[in-house]
Amino acid sequence: MSAADLVGDHPDAPIGLIGAPLGERSLTPGRCDLGPRVVRATLPRMSVYDLETETDLSGVRVHDAGDLNLKITPPAEAFEPIRHAVAEQAKVRSLVVLLGGNNAVTRPGVHGLDPSLSRVGVLTLDAHFDLRDTDCGLNNGNPIQALLEDGLPGRQISQIGLAPFANTRKAHERAKGAGISVRTMRECRELGAAAVVAEELERLSGLCDAIYVDFDIDVIDRAQLPGAPGARPGGIPVHQFFEATRLIAAHPKVAAVDLTEFDPSLDHGDLSSLTAARWFVELLAGFVRRADA
Repeated sequence: MSAADLVGDHPDAPIGLIGAPLGERSLTPGRCDLGPRVVRATLPRMSVYDLETETDLSGVRVHDAGDLNLKITPPAEAFEPIRHAVAEQAKVRSLVVLLGGNNAVTRPGVHGLDPSLSRVGVLTLDAHFDLRDTDCGLNNGNPIQALLEDGLPGRQISQIGLAPFANTRKAHERAKGAGISVRTMRECRELGAAAVVAEELERLSGLCDAIYVDFDIDVIDRAQLPGAPGARPGGIPVHQFFEATRLIAAHPKVAAVDLTEFDPSLDHGDLSSLTAARWFVELLAGFVRRADA
């Protein structure tokens, strides 16, 4: 039995999977739109058993809602299809998994959990602030800025893994001015990414009823993940990324997550595709821990 056997037409499953192959308006041209298909194609290579923790996923089921038709769709036009798909799945699932696609999928995903943006918290694992100006349109570099402009309070945002020499002073000052919790790559290195994530989950839990998590895969060290155009040397080690993933999925207030900025066209030796597939089974393992609790 492989992880692929857990995913299918399971209407009563507690986890829902949506593909959002959005590739348009990326600041770095690439093929992030291939991400959902490649992740699904790699799941047969993942076992359902973790010998380190003796976690068995064989009883877990994931409802696959399929891929949205987003080919050559700009982010502004993709907003409603993604928002609606997440909202529909969130009505009947404990956890919604959105496979991107570039990072522009995050904004409609958050709206899918809470259109008012008053009760939702956002946690990002990302090397970048994604606070670029929106005056020239939506793209994968400004979903957090767009959410602020939509009315999401900055204090309801936690950004983890921000990298040196990958962001501007303007973005940093904008984040601090908005009240965003800024946690750097150095903090993740010194404290451990899971420890930083645990602190921010606790903080957001005190403010929000539901939490949306954006896993921008470029937060991982580039040497360990070539298939992410924005990844930098000195990023989070991949084993810490997996630990943080499991911790996040175990949290009862985490209602939706996404995986973004995975570009299979840049991969070497299936390293990035296997990392993305491992991320998926780590989510399931964390969810099992939540269910057991």
